[in-house]
Amino acid sequence: MISIQNIHKSFGGIRAVNDASLEIASGSITGLIGPNGAGKTTLFNVIAGLFKPDSGQVLLDGEDITGLPPHKLFNKGLLRTFQIAHEFSTLTVRDNLKMVPADQSGERLIDAWFRPSIVREEEQRLAEKAEEVIQFLQLEFVADELAGRLSGGQKKLLELGRTMMVDAKIVFLDEVGAGVNRTLLKKIGDAIQRLNAEKNYTFCMIEHDMEFISRLCDPVIVMAEGSVLAEGSATEVRNNEDVIEAYLGTGLKNR
Repeated sequence: MISIQNIHKSFGGIRAVNDASLEIASGSITGLIGPNGAGKTTLFNVIAGLFKPDSGQVLLDGEDITGLPPHKLFNKGLLRTFQIAHEFSTLTVRDNLKMVPADQSGERLIDAWFRPSIVREEEQRLAEKAEEVIQFLQLEFVADELAGRLSGGQKKLLELGRTMMVDAKIVFLDEVGAGVNRTLLKKIGDAIQRLNAEKNYTFCMIEHDMEFISRLCDPVIVMAEGSVLAEGSATEVRNNEDVIEAYLGTGLKNR
């Protein structure tokens, strides 16, 4: 579904992504790991249109989407979440979900004034969709809570729920487990697996929790110093001497 070809991205004299190439297969849950400073989030930001690469290409289903802004990628079904959740803190969970779909009729003055029935019908559909998402993610008990009052893990679930309000093809998750307790992390993992299995979502996720990665992801791609270092199953990359060297500074032969 996604093909990354020879991406380079520098900031001043620092090369954050250095000739990175990788593939993300449709229907997969792909893990992206690597030590701090490996270029993972910068690569995500290039794919998601927040940064334009210095060179290289990003393809979505064979279409060149390199450098397209996030709102255009959103309309093509490419979504991302952030390590720090970006909720509308003064809106309820339910209203956060209903805000997601673009080009709503109620946003146009002519429809609000002269076609109120169209606006009401659309609002009813969005309300029903939001309720489905709330039920799917088991967020009923906080559905009418202000999003800013949620715990970190609940905010991550809400971010996942917002991707469900549109027809997402692929979702990029940036450290969805960061700061989340083990109980909620299991709930988030279960939701990701269900979305993958039942709704054919494709995921690519940056994560430092190897237990979480091992449970969800195949393949796992390892980055180091801005480049792709290794790829394989979680077990294979854990036992890869180059990966151990990148993380710990010592390989198996030197231990």
